[in-house]
Amino acid sequence: MPRFTSSDGLSLFYTDTGHGPPLLCLSGLTRNLDDFDFVSPHLSMFRLIKLDYRGRGRSDWAADYKTYMVPREAADALELLNHLNIDKTAILGTSRGGIIAMYLAHIAKDRLSAVALNDIGPELQPNGLNDIFAYLGRPPAAKTLEGAARMRAAHSPGFEHVPIERWRAEAANLYVETPLGLDLRYDSKLRDAVIEQQAAMPNPDLWPLFKALDGLPLALIHGVNSDILSAASVEKMQAYRPDMILAKVPNRGHIPFLDEPQALDALDKWSKLIENGL
Repeated sequence: MPRFTSSDGLSLFYTDTGHGPPLLCLSGLTRNLDDFDFVSPHLSMFRLIKLDYRGRGRSDWAADYKTYMVPREAADALELLNHLNIDKTAILGTSRGGIIAMYLAHIAKDRLSAVALNDIGPELQPNGLNDIFAYLGRPPAAKTLEGAARMRAAHSPGFEHVPIERWRAEAANLYVETPLGLDLRYDSKLRDAVIEQQAAMPNPDLWPLFKALDGLPLALIHGVNSDILSAASVEKMQAYRPDMILAKVPNRGHIPFLDEPQALDALDKWSKLIENGL
């Protein structure tokens, strides 16, 4: 299986498939590269590269949990590009992955050709962050993947008309069954890292990172029921970047699955800008 070693000695897992302009897929905070399984069949025009962050999925867990932070994860992404001899890539970033994409635009813009953000922007809603802190680093009460899927189906406000099969796939991406119940597919110490970083910088101003995307083809997929990215924030983003391709995905909160018709239409328009070198 494809792996590379980070500059601080961790073995990180990635996949590299297809042909065309490179597209690096960066997942959410507690998630992994399997998160892009739903949208991958629709991205056949790209060389599709997906990364499991340190401490997530099939990658090594860090001895020092304090390295679970955006600057280090961004450095890992750059090291992966160097490992693959890729000078420039587009990025599809979901939630945390979108923040990493914006950070990369801030520190290494010459390595980016375009960015698509999945339900993330420069302003984060406190109620959504509190919901994340409530489950972060804690295995679910359900003891099986089937049970977890049914819990998600019953307790996912903002998500309507999602078949149980999709929630089963989501559960398998997030958890693994053990004789003692479900375990997380990420290092539980991620909770300590996030809480400490939040305490040190409770309200970070991410607008400079968003503005670093100037000049890059930009798309935003917004779950209209999101508790992380508000409609007011989306309006501000659109006002600043009127050329931004925007998909408003109904019946979705944080985060859209990315294979909804509205999301696919936005990604198609965005991919054409990349293909045309705009």
